[in-house]
Amino acid sequence: MNTFEQFESEVRGYCRSFPAVFSSAKGAWMTDEAGERYLDFFAGAGVLNYGHNPEKIKQALLGYLMRDGITHTLDMYSQAKQRFIERFNEVILQPRGLNYKFQFPGPTGTNAVEAALKLARKVTGREQVVGFTNAFHGMTLGALAVTGNSFKRAGAGVPLSHAASVPFDGYMGEDVDTLSYFEAMLHDSGSGMDKPAAVIVETVQAEGGVNVASVDWLRRLRQITADHGIVLIVDDIQVGCGRTGSFFSFEEAGIVPDIVTLSKALSGYGLPLALVLIKPELDLWAPGEHNGTFRGHCPAFVTATAALTFWEDERLQQAVARRGRMVQVHLEKMAAKHAPGAQVRGRGLIWGIEFSDATLASRVSKACFARKLVVETAGIDDQVLKVLPSLTINDAELQYGLDVIDASLSAVLSGADEQLAQEEALALAETA
Repeated sequence: MNTFEQFESEVRGYCRSFPAVFSSAKGAWMTDEAGERYLDFFAGAGVLNYGHNPEKIKQALLGYLMRDGITHTLDMYSQAKQRFIERFNEVILQPRGLNYKFQFPGPTGTNAVEAALKLARKVTGREQVVGFTNAFHGMTLGALAVTGNSFKRAGAGVPLSHAASVPFDGYMGEDVDTLSYFEAMLHDSGSGMDKPAAVIVETVQAEGGVNVASVDWLRRLRQITADHGIVLIVDDIQVGCGRTGSFFSFEEAGIVPDIVTLSKALSGYGLPLALVLIKPELDLWAPGEHNGTFRGHCPAFVTATAALTFWEDERLQQAVARRGRMVQVHLEKMAAKHAPGAQVRGRGLIWGIEFSDATLASRVSKACFARKLVVETAGIDDQVLKVLPSLTINDAELQYGLDVIDASLSAVLSGADEQLAQEEALALAETA
């Protein structure tokens, strides 16, 4: 029994799928304590959009620390925060014609979601929040209430109230307009749905199975919420910061949400940082009405500011689009060859392949790890293999990883990996 199994809680998860002790990482590669290198198609569940230890971000952090830059300020003013706000406005918001106030709610994505829900309720005076089937917004109670996964929801241990779930785009088949259902509920006083304070949506449901909302669906959702005076919250925690190509995932649809939540890749380096972007007219907080001890993490402001250099021109966005097409073409060819009926879907550099056999994705992920590729699963039943490399991965590394997925799927379908696993188990039993 290793240290982790002996002392760490049973709640640990990813280590069960990827049982290695990692010691270093650079770019698209992770290295374990034995010196084995693994190609990373996981990117910290979307935290590491710019890869591991990106040099210019690392140097900015080291310089700040070496000059004894202040680390912790709660929500007091700091040069690090000021510089981040100014640069985010200059590089991201102003070129897109967006005007938002900044709220730093705490270090994680679920902190941002909780703040957004709380503010929407305060602004409207209403309680109900509408989420969508297969959504995932975090593990605290408010975020869980608008999350679809029954396993995650059950972990709350208490009723999750003041929320309603409606069908996401495509949930009832390609020919069913799920927003017609939602709109009818809003218009009908006999529907049983109270007028909501807010609607919260992911434009791409990452954990839910890489479910992609269409541009038309998102535009119509924006119109419905505007018509009914409902606050529209876009959760861009996993698919923002360039994951879909543009910095915000909603840009392609040409919509302007009332509130946007960001975290994960925002710091650019894996340091905890979350941000709520609020339309100025909705910023009705009283001083201190919502707070958190780690809402002023200055080293994360420093790295987040350095990460904005990736967005000073369109090169990264163009590279993500091109590499995304590489992934799509490869997965579609692989599905046609090995798994007819499998569904390939995604945007930018988040892609999923859902197999007709719901167990196949987990088996392929395991086979990939045996071949030194880290790639996770998604969906309620882990039925989707989720491809999530760093945005800065080079073409050769990306192609190599896709080839590993192809080889792993072939091995799983042929039974070769099962035979290898049986042989390894037998060898372990003989040495026990």
